[in-house]
Amino acid sequence: MDVASAHALAREWVEVLGAQPALREVVGGVEQRLHFLLETGLGYLTLDRDYGTLSGGEAQRVRLATQLGMGLVGVIYVLDEPSIGLHPHDNQKLLDTLVALRDRGNTVVVVEHDEDTMRLADEIIELGPEAGTEGGQLLFQGTPEACAALPAKASRTGPYLARKLTVGREAKVREPDGAWLTVREARANNLRGIDVRFPIGLLTCVTGVSGSGKSTLVLDVLAAQAARKLNGAKTLPAKHRHIENLDFFEKLVQVDQEPIGRSPRSNPASYVDLLPLLRDLYAQVPLAKVRGSKASRVSFNVLGGRCERCQGDGAIKLDLQFMPDAYAPCPSCAGRRFNRETLEVLFHGKSIADVLELTVREAITLFKNIPRVMDKLATLDAVGLGYLTLGQSAVTLSGGEAQRIKLSLELSKRQQGSTLYILDEPTTGLHWTDIQKLMDLLFKLRDAGNTVIVIEHNLDVINLADWLIDLGPGGGRDGGELIYAGPRAGIETCERSLTGVALKRWSALNSTR
Repeated sequence: MDVASAHALAREWVEVLGAQPALREVVGGVEQRLHFLLETGLGYLTLDRDYGTLSGGEAQRVRLATQLGMGLVGVIYVLDEPSIGLHPHDNQKLLDTLVALRDRGNTVVVVEHDEDTMRLADEIIELGPEAGTEGGQLLFQGTPEACAALPAKASRTGPYLARKLTVGREAKVREPDGAWLTVREARANNLRGIDVRFPIGLLTCVTGVSGSGKSTLVLDVLAAQAARKLNGAKTLPAKHRHIENLDFFEKLVQVDQEPIGRSPRSNPASYVDLLPLLRDLYAQVPLAKVRGSKASRVSFNVLGGRCERCQGDGAIKLDLQFMPDAYAPCPSCAGRRFNRETLEVLFHGKSIADVLELTVREAITLFKNIPRVMDKLATLDAVGLGYLTLGQSAVTLSGGEAQRIKLSLELSKRQQGSTLYILDEPTTGLHWTDIQKLMDLLFKLRDAGNTVIVIEHNLDVINLADWLIDLGPGGGRDGGELIYAGPRAGIETCERSLTGVALKRWSALNSTR
């Protein structure tokens, strides 16, 4: 049973048990807690849902509902992007919750990119101007109105709040050419035996409130079957009759926000296959040739090139017995991970350890005359990751950064077209400027002859898509229907579409600024 149904049942029991105060108090407590879950937009979740299957935003809102029930005063609440996975229609419930916490006498600090949250805030703090080593400065602190009045030179956020800048598209609008990827009779979870057509060769955005069936349709049915047929995966798709025209594609590329590596040794350079090119390059340096060093030596994972004291970790673990383990820089390599002989081989005065400490943009300057290396670096910069250091540990990357690194790897390959790309909420954690870069990349993939399908709640992305598929009308048992399928222009006239309502409001606000 989902939260909304359980709440309705609990309310009925509260009324029935009016003459039994003890039982009424117990059931009333249950009803109150379910009410708080509803208030944070989680009415579609089933009560037996495994906590580990919740998204980051859902888990945050469950904890937020718990805090609402406690009724505490004088507490500092810190939330990291609570709007993740939340449809604009449900966003107001979350904002009402945050306001209620504030009005009760608490301090609420929210890290957020959502426009509605920014406009509602009493104070905005903007850091920048860029990310990574190019950020860290306080650009602005004040009211949303004052931020919106700032020029582009002073603020990255202000011009978007004032709608002087918007996420746009340079790519041409395209219409379906008659070729469709069609899912027949999808019945998994809450899907109601729907037939859904995705235009081949276009950028399609799948929308709908949380719990409407988007992930079930796109990931559990379409992506699972495509991975099985095109990539030889062993995954079993969720319940459906069949999928037509998968033969149009040569492979599936599914870009999610899973880490690019679970080991601290994994890094952006290794994931996008840049490290092998750097190894080959350092093996060609005269000193390496004189010594007979091969490319395999330029690695902190194997014998010969790594520091053996720390075995390429760059740190020594200190066992403090009854306390958590502590780590100290390796006294032999000073945290540089390679042995002395490897570090003596220099390219333009820099060792391989120095190169791994460079940001992508710094590396572009160093390797500007090495085309194969530049191809990898240029695509990392194009997806908005120019601030990352090449050797940054993969476990320190955010979900959005991991997703863009995966996109970079695909873009750095020779584009053959006929690839099916599926992305799950790629705008998570992205500022407007980064969303613009992302959309430019997705249209670049589309124009290369590929098909791109995106699950998304962000209205900037929905507004630019070639084709929209809207599920709903609600979440959980109230969802699972195909509400709208067609171009962007038609969804605002669809009365049952909550996405259409949100877009109509969004368009009206933009036209008045």
